[in-house]
Amino acid sequence: MKATVFIKDMNQFAKVNEIYASYFGDHKPARSTVEVARLPKDVLVEIELIAAVTVE
Repeated sequence: MKATVFIKDMNQFAKVNEIYASYFGDHKPARSTVEVARLPKDVLVEIELIAAVTVE
């Protein structure tokens, strides 16, 4: 799994990181975080995830 986190204000990184960690617990997927000028609908955070699923 790999996540890209787009945030409007890098000063909010610690708060975003805290919330992000609460969803993933001990599993720490690869991640990059990028500050952007504007997101669709003027949201503050957007997260893109890519995951591979193994079917047995």
